[in-house]
Amino acid sequence: MSNPTIRIHNIATDEIIDREMTNEEYANHKASLLPKELTEQEQVIEDAKLAAQSKLEALGLTSDDLKALGL
Repeated sequence: MSNPTIRIHNIATDEIIDREMTNEEYANHKASLLPKELTEQEQVIEDAKLAAQSKLEALGLTSDDLKALGL
């Protein structure tokens, strides 16, 4: 299977080159499409934020109220 094509446009000369991605470029491209894995610290922060949002919602705040608070 061949790799996808990449287009390079040199705006100084207006030259356009279409070529196949190298294996490294294609691997980087595929990796950039994968969902980002959270670090342990980021996961703790995200969990705390979700817990805080659910507690505020239990108090009767709407999603619009939470957005106004920046949550």
